[in-house]
Amino acid sequence: MMSVLAPVRRDRVIAELPQCFTKEAALHARSSFHSKVVGLCQAQRTGTVGRFKISKIIVVGDLSVGKTCLINRFCKDTFDKNYKATIGVDFEMERFEVLGVPFSLQLWDTAGQERFKCIASTYYRGAQAIIIVFDVNDVASLDHTRQWLADALKENDPSSVILFLVGTKKDLCSPAQYSLVERDALKVAKEMEAEYWAVSSLTGENVREFFFRVAALTFEGSVMAELERTNARRIGDIVRITNEERDLYLTEKRRRAKCCQ
Repeated sequence: MMSVLAPVRRDRVIAELPQCFTKEAALHARSSFHSKVVGLCQAQRTGTVGRFKISKIIVVGDLSVGKTCLINRFCKDTFDKNYKATIGVDFEMERFEVLGVPFSLQLWDTAGQERFKCIASTYYRGAQAIIIVFDVNDVASLDHTRQWLADALKENDPSSVILFLVGTKKDLCSPAQYSLVERDALKVAKEMEAEYWAVSSLTGENVREFFFRVAALTFEGSVMAELERTNARRIGDIVRITNEERDLYLTEKRRRAKCCQ
């Protein structure tokens, strides 16, 4: 018997492109979805290209920077002060509706402990986005984000993933301290070509806005990638072979036939 999926929660509906945390660290300056993406969704042609309906997101960073708390605050709206280190990986699925199209994020919460790094890295492959997390109160954790990104990109094509640099525990940082941290974080984000956000899992500050931005940008990126693949196939269908090219093809075919006899 087939199971029926529950409807998407009303607070998970995305009709407009969510805005960035700060324009200085935005992936792009647009305030709306790409016109091609909007047109495709409005034409209800999304059923013909289904690969973008689920995106894999991996969350990496040092031990105790708040990766699990960040995910739990968004998915479960909870904050557990009794911290338990993630062993290997944990997994959450969050459903959205973007421009009227059902869409899901697979959120892979990876271990920050060195002894579990090999286990966690086996789950890095096939990510559409990488979220690199650091603690705004721990300068070393920001420095370590470069290595976490390098490890994650070993299993992914750098040109096909969207990067986010996220500073957590903002509630524990004074405004003066945070302004200094943000200056350094923006430099690292620019170096990574990542979009920067600062959040608090304790208070929930910017958590919902951040994940909506992740969902919207990965959805848009996946649709655009699928459109490119579709257009490439269409171009291939109408390639015409000239007489010279046909003769070369036939000559090569005869050579292969003789050598294989």
